[in-house]
Amino acid sequence: MVHWMSTAVALAAVVGVSALVQPADASAQPTLTTASSGPAPDPKKADFPVDCGSPSVPIDVVDKGSADFDGDGRKETVASVRCHSGTGSPPNALFVLAAAARPGQPPRVVATMLRTKERMTVQDLRVSGRTVSAKLLGYSSPSVPSCCPDKQRKVKWEWKDGKFALEAAPTAGSPKSI
Repeated sequence: MVHWMSTAVALAAVVGVSALVQPADASAQPTLTTASSGPAPDPKKADFPVDCGSPSVPIDVVDKGSADFDGDGRKETVASVRCHSGTGSPPNALFVLAAAARPGQPPRVVATMLRTKERMTVQDLRVSGRTVSAKLLGYSSPSVPSCCPDKQRKVKWEWKDGKFALEAAPTAGSPKSI
């Protein structure tokens, strides 16, 4: 029981830190552009800050969803990405994209919700209103094979006060919040 509780606390800490840590150039503040509206940013055109070990290894967009989180009249895109692999399931990263600063440039990464180094897989990604929700699969220890995550937790990020705030659902067996 103590092992499960410590694992749950560790998983919550990793997820919490990932919601707060952003790339140095990331900003969730809208940038003025000449377009007043338009399609959501295409994640296949973005340059994601993911290290796949070699520049020749492509980044796969596994899932995506769009909404106007900041209320500026332009949609942002949430993209779940991972390094391409012929076998297995490399860990996911979860990013929020905004429109390019100038025409012809790729969409900008404006928030990082999950990094690949956290060794988690994103499932059931959903975007609704100003909320992003997903199920994260992870590992109780480094000795658990990467094929077989043994932990899962439902999480959601809500756009509040100019940034995404993470809320994690209670883990199985933990006391429920009232």
